[in-house]
Amino acid sequence: MAQELAYVIITPYSLYKSRTGGILARLITRTGLELAAARMFAPSQELVETYSKSIVSSNDPQDRRIQELIRDYILQNLSPEPKTGRRRRVMVLLFQGDDAVRKIRGVIGNINPQRRGGETIRDTYGDILLDESDNIRYFEPAVLAAPTADEAALKLKLWARYSDTDGGVVDNTIVYDPGEKPQRTLVLIKPENFRFPSGRPGNVIDFFSRTGLYIVGIKVHRMSVAQALEFYGPVREILRTKLTDIVASRSKAVLEKELGFTIPSGEEKQLGRLLGPLFGDNQFESIVKFMAGRTPSEVDEKTKQEPGTEKCIALIYEGPEAVRKIRDVLGPTDPSKAPPGSIRREFGQTIMVNAAHASDSEENAARELGIVNVGENNFKRIAEQFYGKL
Repeated sequence: MAQELAYVIITPYSLYKSRTGGILARLITRTGLELAAARMFAPSQELVETYSKSIVSSNDPQDRRIQELIRDYILQNLSPEPKTGRRRRVMVLLFQGDDAVRKIRGVIGNINPQRRGGETIRDTYGDILLDESDNIRYFEPAVLAAPTADEAALKLKLWARYSDTDGGVVDNTIVYDPGEKPQRTLVLIKPENFRFPSGRPGNVIDFFSRTGLYIVGIKVHRMSVAQALEFYGPVREILRTKLTDIVASRSKAVLEKELGFTIPSGEEKQLGRLLGPLFGDNQFESIVKFMAGRTPSEVDEKTKQEPGTEKCIALIYEGPEAVRKIRDVLGPTDPSKAPPGSIRREFGQTIMVNAAHASDSEENAARELGIVNVGENNFKRIAEQFYGKL
């Protein structure tokens, strides 16, 4: 089977109804494909009109009436709002793997007014309602995707060409009540969620949807060693001092067993002061390796700047009290102390392998967002690696 790229567009309505996590979980688990890139768009009228013209195709197995319905839906629901000109949020996911287009289309499903099950994404999240005269009363496709590899290439190249001007971290797409002050905060879905194709990344996003916040940025991110050093830098000194008592106690137990005599409390504290910083540095290197795939001591200056071998999803959530709301759903760092129903209680294992990271203050959110750079256009880069210059 040849490697293919396949795209999935999550519609503004699916985003508004916080169905993103459920859709992503199905796409990953049922296709086994690699999530190669993700990008938020606020499509311009030009992009919407150009995309809509490519929808009706003789290669599409769906009835022409359905194709025309999708075309009209795109023009009406992806275009900027007629009265205000405010652009709508759209999320585009990019999958790579053998026979990717067919696999994606199989999980998404076709649109059929007679379908009553929940096998495909459109069965579950889409709707088509007809009146007694067989006229369309309501239509929502939930997601959009191409029917063939050739059409996937054509439409994906189009979105990639507009990905700088119409994509990235989207602004002014949400309407807030007077007096509401939205914040932005960073979430990282950590690498342990990507060890094998599973629903965990989508399930974690689904938990975050309980906050009522809005996703305004997304990127599949491979953190470099340099980024990990900067990102977790404030933790390093804490680890060097915070673990002193633990190191002292463990060292005392090991030495007493090995040497056969009791170590007094004064000398025990000296062991902590001597070995605590070394143990903290070792723990810090483990964190960097967990996030980037390499430790600082394993790389030279050039390699330190390159994307790491571990994958995560970086998300920007926006809304009132975004930092607090996300942290409440996430739970404390130690999963064993996290309350039932929190992400870290459900998905975490240890203090380091704890499912996700979230900024703990507005100031840290700004600092961390500057390091991760969610607006970076990996989407276009991967499309160009696959298809050549667009």
